[in-house]
Amino acid sequence: MAKVLVVTSGKGGVGKTTTTAAMGAALAQAGEKVVVVDFDVGLRNLDLVLGAERRVVFDLINVVHGVAKLPQALIRDKRLENLWLLPASQTKDKDALTEDGVGRVITELRKTFDWVVCDSPAGIERGAMLAMRYADEAIIVTNPEVSSVRDSDRIIGMLDSKTVRAENGERVEKHILITRYDPGRAARGEMLSIDDVLEILATPLLGIVPESQDVLRASNVGCPVTLNSPASAPARAYHDAMRRLLGEEVEMQIPSERKGLMNLLLGRRAA
Repeated sequence: MAKVLVVTSGKGGVGKTTTTAAMGAALAQAGEKVVVVDFDVGLRNLDLVLGAERRVVFDLINVVHGVAKLPQALIRDKRLENLWLLPASQTKDKDALTEDGVGRVITELRKTFDWVVCDSPAGIERGAMLAMRYADEAIIVTNPEVSSVRDSDRIIGMLDSKTVRAENGERVEKHILITRYDPGRAARGEMLSIDDVLEILATPLLGIVPESQDVLRASNVGCPVTLNSPASAPARAYHDAMRRLLGEEVEMQIPSERKGLMNLLLGRRAA
């Protein structure tokens, strides 16, 4: 029986879709059978990040409304045979998803996959509530900025009160993933420290993904960063986070600022 994992945040633009694609690919690379589900109705970005936008025929809403069978809507990744995508619709009707319909789809996906990874829209609107509704675990993606962390705290409250598990007296296991971490700005006090984020959210840390052009380059070519730049710092961070999600003990690496040769030379001249 699959675990249902929701990737969520209170604030937009923090890297949820990038994280969903990277974590889904990393789990598939580890041998897990994974489906990533795009709940961001109207925007539909996950198929772009996975390079599958031209292969979408049916989508989540088609399955929920019985227009298509689930196997007709699933898209198998061209690079990883264990990774599948259930795309979102580009309809502007945010009420097209129903709780019962989503429940039926999730129940069917649980029978086939090891992991059902739900890419949530930002905020606490209907789409985000449905994405977390059936979750067993949650990755709360946040940037080390006050507004992002504050909104993440609200999402934690929703996970503890609005999910099926909460209604049954159970807990959704929650993890914090800090993205777009810039060690230079952190050293200058221009963003929150890791300790500050964890003290505010009081939730276990799954990983720290540094700010990097490798993430943008991977998105632009429709490939998860864990596949496009496997040796890059963000890819290593996502792989470590995936291993922690699977229960391995992996030392947490805090990205540090690395001065280039030119900076060192300039520093010596200034001295």
